[in-house]
Amino acid sequence: MAAGPVSLSAYWRLLQSNRNFRLLWLAQMVSEMGDWFYSIAVFSLLLEFTGSAKAVALAVVLQVLPQFFIAPLAGVINDRMSRRRVMIFADLARAAIVLGMLTVRSAEMVPVVYLLLLLQTFMWSFFEPGRTAVVPTITSGEEETLVANALSSTTWSFNLMFGSALGGLVAVALGREAVFVINSLTFLVSALFLRRMQFTERHTEQARPCRLRDLADFSPALEGLRYVLGDARLLATLLVKAGLGCMGAHWVILPIFGERVFPIQVGDLDQSRAGMLGMSVLMGCRGAGALVGPLIGGHWAGRNRSRLLTGIFLGFLAIACGYTGLGLAPSILVAAAAVILAHAGGSLIWVFSTTLLHFQAEDRFRGRVFSADFAFLVLTMSIVSYGAGLAIDWSFSVRTIAIFTGLLALVPAALWAMLAIPLFRR
Repeated sequence: MAAGPVSLSAYWRLLQSNRNFRLLWLAQMVSEMGDWFYSIAVFSLLLEFTGSAKAVALAVVLQVLPQFFIAPLAGVINDRMSRRRVMIFADLARAAIVLGMLTVRSAEMVPVVYLLLLLQTFMWSFFEPGRTAVVPTITSGEEETLVANALSSTTWSFNLMFGSALGGLVAVALGREAVFVINSLTFLVSALFLRRMQFTERHTEQARPCRLRDLADFSPALEGLRYVLGDARLLATLLVKAGLGCMGAHWVILPIFGERVFPIQVGDLDQSRAGMLGMSVLMGCRGAGALVGPLIGGHWAGRNRSRLLTGIFLGFLAIACGYTGLGLAPSILVAAAAVILAHAGGSLIWVFSTTLLHFQAEDRFRGRVFSADFAFLVLTMSIVSYGAGLAIDWSFSVRTIAIFTGLLALVPAALWAMLAIPLFRR
């Protein structure tokens, strides 16, 4: 595999020359920006109405864990049907679901928040494997695929950084209801961009039509399982994001740090709004780190397989150092730097493992492979994040949980270094 750095000009050339990827990228840009607007408002709402870290943890679980159970079905549908149409349907459904948040006005209606988060998760579970599986179809060769993956991750990070910051500011200035409406509109815009894409989905030419009774047919999922188990390197790569899920506690601890440890008092803001600004800063720093990681890592690794493997190990070490540093941070500036470091490592892991999967998985299996990839991630993330919420409500310090999160990242780092890297090099 030839080596070569990924430059900023390569991103521009890809967007300029590849119309289908440009439309997919624009859809990602607007919908993810809305998502990060939305997350600050949801976490703030739950903390205001319940005052419980467990409530935030439960929201995180409902946003991620259902993906584990629906992944086999989502993978089969994305391998049987037009992935573009699946994504458009998911966007339209999410636009309607998010508007339901406008009905939540009191603590008694918090269960409605959980129901809506669950429904939105179902739709994301169909959308994201399709979006990821489409990338090799609309790009030319390994180099363009790597550039597309790096740009997608960079975009996600940019959206997280600015969406979280702007979401907090909009919520403070205009209220949470405005945030919910904006997020709903972003899904409609995303669907319009996807509708304009034109490309041949060859996986549908050989696949038989998806029928209602196929929903109870597990043979395609079992076929995908046999395919993954038959390739030890593919299986090892597939489990990388499960290791990344070990930092899932950040979904709980960053909002708690923002609200209780580092609220930002500006003017005459009340405690709730100061907490939202604190959350925005830390979540924005998470995005800044995730933005820096692929830019530096992509330039360093290029398409060099050995560096992709080493980069995953270094990413886990960065998570360990970053979250340990967050737990010890004396000020919000030090905390921000620690979060940037940790999520630069996490984003590096995401891009490099996704790229390795693209290089290894056959097109007819990609929907199932990436559904499983997300499924293992969300299973680990759900366990860790809910455990963090319980621990905080049981009076464990949020600083202690942050340090534990950093130490936990050393486990997948060691497994990857001792088992996976030698497997690839053999």
